[in-house]
This record gives sequence, C-alpha cells and structure tokens, in this order.
Amino acid sequence: MHRTIRTAAAAAALTLLPQLAFAHTGAGAVHGFSHGFAHPLGGLDHLLAMVTVGIFAWQLGGRAVWAVPATFVGLMAVGGALGVSGIDVPFVELGIALSVTVLGGVVAFGLKAPLAAAMAMVGFFAIFHGHAHGVEMPADASGLAYGLGFMVATAGLHLAGIGLGMAIGRFGELHGEKFVRGAGAAVAVAGVGIMAGLV
Repeated sequence: MHRTIRTAAAAAALTLLPQLAFAHTGAGAVHGFSHGFAHPLGGLDHLLAMVTVGIFAWQLGGRAVWAVPATFVGLMAVGGALGVSGIDVPFVELGIALSVTVLGGVVAFGLKAPLAAAMAMVGFFAIFHGHAHGVEMPADASGLAYGLGFMVATAGLHLAGIGLGMAIGRFGELHGEKFVRGAGAAVAVAGVGIMAGLV
C-alpha cells in the first residue's frame, strides 16, 4: 500500500513537471495568478533551486518531505511581500545564485541535516527568491492572485523534485543515489556559473 502511494506520487510529479515547464508561453502580458504561476518557470536559477529543494527533502525523508518544501513556500511568500512593499533585501541576486550552489552541494554530498537546520537553510534562501518575484510583479497585477500563482508553481516544482527523487530511487539504492548526487553536483556547478555570469 505504502509503495503504491509512493509510486503514484512519483508518477504525478513527473507528469506535472513537463506541464510546468511549458506553462511560460511568453506570449503577451499575463496578469495575476497566471503571471505569478509562470514567473518561477522563466528563470533557470529559480527552477533549479526549487526542484533541488524537493530532491533535498526526499533525501532527508520522514517529516522533511513536507516540512522543508512548506517552509520554502511560506518564507518565499514573506520575501514576496517585502518585495511588493518596496522593502529592500540586500544581495538578492547573489542570494538566489548561492541557493542554487548550496542546495546542489547539499544534494551532491547527501548531507543529512537535522530537520530544523534544513528548514532554516531553505527558508533563508526562499526570502531571496520571494523578494525577486515580488519586485518583478507587474503594477497592474493582483498581488494576492500573483502571489498565489507563484506559490502554487513553486509547490509544483518541489513536488516534481520529490517525485524525481522517488523515481530515481527505484533504480536501486546504489545507482539511484549516485545519479541523484551527480545531479546535485551539476546544479551546484550551474550555481557557480550563475554567480559568475556565465549561465
């Protein structure tokens, strides 16, 4: 029964991922929920960080599977509110790039952080991501609908990361773990590239 639920969750997440990837059409101006939903999908830095949060949560297992992504979404909303309100958060772009590097590195090394430390880390980075979304919100978009849109998209990307981890894990403990760690290393390298302006 438990295996069936995990398989269904992984299949749902993997089905959702391509739909999310194509949600940003780039055609015309969109407002409110649709613009907020599309925004996290339009930048490689956001995309990599959010999927990697899901993979990290899957690696930790237990309560972390829901607590780590929920923390990210909640504190991203706080960061978004700061951005919409015009409250400055220093080093936002650096914080976003660092989040990609650090999260990728944590996955690559398979670090088993205590739940509170994992939540604090992703929450810290979530504020930068949320602030960037809030600042970039169109002036004529509904703030509540926009915020809900990017929160739903973010949760979907986290779910995709969890599903990806589950799916890879089915290849076997040894090979699956190697693949996940390799993917984490690639994300970390991409983060360095983003910081250096090469990506």
